[in-house]
Amino acid sequence: MAEYKLLLPSMGEGVMEATIITWLFNEGDTVKEDDSVVEIATDKVDSDVPTPVSGKIVKILKQKDEVAKVGEAIAILEIEGEGGNTASEEVKTETPAATPDAETLKTIEQPLQVAASTEFSGDLYLSPLVKSIAQQENISETELKSIKGSGLEGRITKEDILAYVKNRGNQPAAQVAPVQAASTPQPVATSAPASTIPVAAGDEIIPMDRMRKIIAENMVKAKQIAPHVTSFIETDVTNVVKWRNKNKSLFEKREGEKLTFMPIFVKAVVKAIQDFPMINVSVNGENIIKKKNINIGMATALPDGNLIVPVIKNADQLSLSGLAKAINDLAYRARNKKLRPEDTQGATYTISNVGSFGNLMGTPIIPQPQVAILAIGAIVKKPAVLETADGDVIAIRNLMFMSHSYDHRVVDGSLGGMMLKHVHDYLENWDLNTEI
Repeated sequence: MAEYKLLLPSMGEGVMEATIITWLFNEGDTVKEDDSVVEIATDKVDSDVPTPVSGKIVKILKQKDEVAKVGEAIAILEIEGEGGNTASEEVKTETPAATPDAETLKTIEQPLQVAASTEFSGDLYLSPLVKSIAQQENISETELKSIKGSGLEGRITKEDILAYVKNRGNQPAAQVAPVQAASTPQPVATSAPASTIPVAAGDEIIPMDRMRKIIAENMVKAKQIAPHVTSFIETDVTNVVKWRNKNKSLFEKREGEKLTFMPIFVKAVVKAIQDFPMINVSVNGENIIKKKNINIGMATALPDGNLIVPVIKNADQLSLSGLAKAINDLAYRARNKKLRPEDTQGATYTISNVGSFGNLMGTPIIPQPQVAILAIGAIVKKPAVLETADGDVIAIRNLMFMSHSYDHRVVDGSLGGMMLKHVHDYLENWDLNTEI
């Protein structure tokens, strides 16, 4: 028999560690190759770690709520085979790939530092667990900067911050650096201040789960950073409905996939972004970053009531058929907790289909660091006035409201409104002969 070290795998660019949520097996249990053995959480998504080998779990190295770094051993398995060097060989073959050199780390951490600056003005990166502890203990940014991290590249680990909390009363008061004037206002808080709300008899107190806490924090942060403006338009999508009704059965027989309205909406949005590329940007201080790729986020409701936004990468390079397959795959994996961290990263523009809940319209919050989001309402049959060669007539049409929320720091009403009008035009003039 030999030992095998199960390592925390690489989880995409910029993701360097994860928090253990729960082990699906206990010490002494036998697992088969590709069994999911542990659920983990990053600040982006929950996922699970499968074992690449069959064997018996002899020791769990990282317990629930502990943080593991990419490439770090989280469990030891006993596997069939001779010799005692299997574990060391595993570390040699996999650890270098999972632990980039200093230059690579510097490159991949740049996006993290930009994201962190929206929450802390310094170059701090905190895991979800460390961030939660810091908030619960009201640890300021100045205090966090004074903690010497023992993690990778000097990052603060759970042990570091707990040790600081334990000895906090014996620490000298932190010196607050003088505030320097900044041209771009920074958010003053990332979560609502604690308050005492009376609880009446019979009221039920429900603690937020980890994902809901992250959503709440991100939404507050997004509203603090970006001044939101919203434009509305009503669109006649009768041609879109006719085209889908004509093609959905054929597409399902040919591809084994459902044909929803979302690929059509994404196609129209992509074409409008190509018309107005300054919608596909992010703000970094006083700089505007114009994105080369068009990556469309797709807001997806989960069975537990939470929300996640998987990303269709390079949506401008996909056909309608390719978009349909990508959307179906992401939606299925989102609802079944099969998303990888990289599946939720890199969005440059987001679509929220509020119509799937029967809502006519909505005013969505712009996810940072994007500058715009489109909400699509329910498609409803209504009487509408049509202009014909013989004069105006009233007909029953399929109508839908769309709302476009945009960041007024960099998107003015003309750009935000024209972008929405182009999406409207592409949908209203949808060609019934479009191939799928």
